[in-house]
Amino acid sequence: MHTEEVLAAVGTGVWSWDTASGTVTMDAEAARLVGLPERPTETTAADVRGRCHGVDYVELAGAMDLARAEGTVAEARLRIVDERGTVLRVVRTRMRPFRGGEPAEGGHGTDRAPGAGPDAGTGGGPAAGPGTGTGTGTGTGTGTGPAAATGPAAADDSGDVVMSGIVQEVVEPPPERSAPGRCPQPGASAGTSPPSPLTSDWRLSREAFLLDAGRALAESRGTDQVLRVAASLSMPGFSPDGMAVFGVEGNHLKVIGQHGYRPEDEEPFHDIPLDSDYPGSVAVRTGRAIYIAGREEYRRRFPEAWRLAGRLGRRSWAYVPLIVAGRVIGVWLAAFSHPAPFTPDERSVLTTVARMLAQALSRAHVHESERELSAGLQRSLMPEEVPPTPGMTVAARYVPTGGGLEIGGDWYDVITLPAGKTAVVIGDVQGHDVRAAGLMSQLRIAIRAYASEGHHPDAVLTRASHFLTQLNQREGLEGDSPPDDADPRFATCLYIKADPATGTLHIARAGHLDPAMGIGDGTLLVRPTEGGLPLGVVEDPDYPVTRLVLEPGELMLLCSDGLIETGGHDLETGRDRLRRAFAEHVGDDLETLADGLIDAASGPGSHATPGPHAERREDDIALVLLRRDLPPAEVEPGAAPATGRHMHLTVPQAEQQRTADARHELRAMLFDWSTPAQVDSAELVLSELIANVLLHTDSDADISADVDGPRGNRTLRVTVSDADTGLPHLRHPGEMSSSGRGLFLLQELSGEWGTEPRGDGKEIWCEFHEED
Repeated sequence: MHTEEVLAAVGTGVWSWDTASGTVTMDAEAARLVGLPERPTETTAADVRGRCHGVDYVELAGAMDLARAEGTVAEARLRIVDERGTVLRVVRTRMRPFRGGEPAEGGHGTDRAPGAGPDAGTGGGPAAGPGTGTGTGTGTGTGTGPAAATGPAAADDSGDVVMSGIVQEVVEPPPERSAPGRCPQPGASAGTSPPSPLTSDWRLSREAFLLDAGRALAESRGTDQVLRVAASLSMPGFSPDGMAVFGVEGNHLKVIGQHGYRPEDEEPFHDIPLDSDYPGSVAVRTGRAIYIAGREEYRRRFPEAWRLAGRLGRRSWAYVPLIVAGRVIGVWLAAFSHPAPFTPDERSVLTTVARMLAQALSRAHVHESERELSAGLQRSLMPEEVPPTPGMTVAARYVPTGGGLEIGGDWYDVITLPAGKTAVVIGDVQGHDVRAAGLMSQLRIAIRAYASEGHHPDAVLTRASHFLTQLNQREGLEGDSPPDDADPRFATCLYIKADPATGTLHIARAGHLDPAMGIGDGTLLVRPTEGGLPLGVVEDPDYPVTRLVLEPGELMLLCSDGLIETGGHDLETGRDRLRRAFAEHVGDDLETLADGLIDAASGPGSHATPGPHAERREDDIALVLLRRDLPPAEVEPGAAPATGRHMHLTVPQAEQQRTADARHELRAMLFDWSTPAQVDSAELVLSELIANVLLHTDSDADISADVDGPRGNRTLRVTVSDADTGLPHLRHPGEMSSSGRGLFLLQELSGEWGTEPRGDGKEIWCEFHEED
């Protein structure tokens, strides 16, 4: 009598799954059990899947994957359904992987004697036929056939892997004797007959746990975070109370993190040779998980390692290799203080967690290496320290963006010039990549060289623009066929030549943000300056120079747009955020102020709008603070800082549009004026005085505005000077006249006003007194 006849007589069929082609080969009995005609059949896995309940097939696929990875037996129960979903029968299958017609051979210490353990599988039915005995719960199947030695196979998904085994019908007891939650009788609806409640709860808990663990590990950025997440994992039903992660370093295993052990317990396992008999070393060498269900088994299989591990009080152990891209990077130890049977479900969870843990550790290592590399590169491109500047104090900060390699094109520089002068530079090269950082380095060196040669600010920026244009041309970016992965880069820049003795600042601006001036009462005012195109746009641009005066105790703030337009802010709201942060640090030293401004732009409360739809554009941040020191004779202990506000601006005949800058700057200086109507009046009067100069003279309009006095009783004095010697006078214009009303406006809106000759020209002034 043939073996097939014996198996058919007891309702058992034989089938094989080719994992590469998806082909399923069945004898006549196996075909009948899955609902196909009763004859030897070769079909597809998709056809078999259509005849099984979906949940059961997913469980079978997971068990087969685990068995192929570990070389163990896959076991599952399947509900066979018809086209309407009605359960025809319930079958039980057990399969194991074969390669080249031979069973997958086991690894170190995992072989078991045939028939060594009782049936501890999930099927519940008796063994049927040769090789159908089940394992002892340690992850190693047993049997009476040639597949008795079922140690873990290499985790290989190559095409020669064939899962072969048996399929047999499960005979259930009568309904009145059935235990609650057993599989349904034939004829029940598969849609209304779920698996056992306990099994269903376990599956749901397992899926929820794996989803949560995967999310937590995926969000971990550094190795420390990954290890903290691993230590906090609470597995459903069998949580280990001791965990350790070992990394491979050369020919040794080293502990990189542990939980549940005392520091003195870690010492013997800190440095373990890979060629030792320690289970973790064996798992790394073979790439296969090792499960040890009891203390006696540990002592028998690993006697040398037991001398160290036996005193720690654990009763079950799982050593799962951490594999990334086919390379073993370490091993994960999960130890239990209670006996753990390591059922297929439990081994599946441990293997899945180990895979996620390996990927998270690999990502963390790459991220930390990139951070270290980019930080070193960025440090080499930035000034090592800000040189001392007699008469002025300088503080600077650079914060890379949170994405990518964390390098970019923002930079700052402080350059000591002859005759006691100092140059302060801030800029931003387009892009946030290595090429932007390289261009920034070259451009910074070029500007430093031009400044050291003694060139005026406009000449420095003109030469820098020519230099960047030539760089783009040398890289072939402006030729007939530029490279596909590159394009011309431009850069914004702000260059200040400062005289600490007089506080005079000569400013040239190439497409960069205007500087802001801070005064002692906590006010931060944007100072509009004349500017030109960004560097590298044209070869020889012109850059007008703006002259400002920094009074003792005042400071100048220079920054890149990353300090303002991040966290969902635009230019206006970002500047408001800086003003509030600046006001909170009145009287602080520059270093504390710089830290406060950086925290306001990049700290937890920096975002303008909460929620997933708020813009979260991040950028590098460069910041330079330049404060003119008070003369020593004026510094008194406990003295309040100077609180006067000053504005100096010139509107040239050729740039009449700068009248708007003057109005905006005046309004910003009066942001806390107690009478809003007076602010409107002062802005109107200023516009009229500038228009008189531009229309009735050939000179530029020099504007100054000063606010003095205690809050609530302050005085605003506005002065507009020109180079024309003719003094204005009140006159009565005709009804149709288009001019002659400016002085009447001045007289009606201001408190006092007057005109005074000044050298080759004159000035017109007016005052407004704050009404508390």
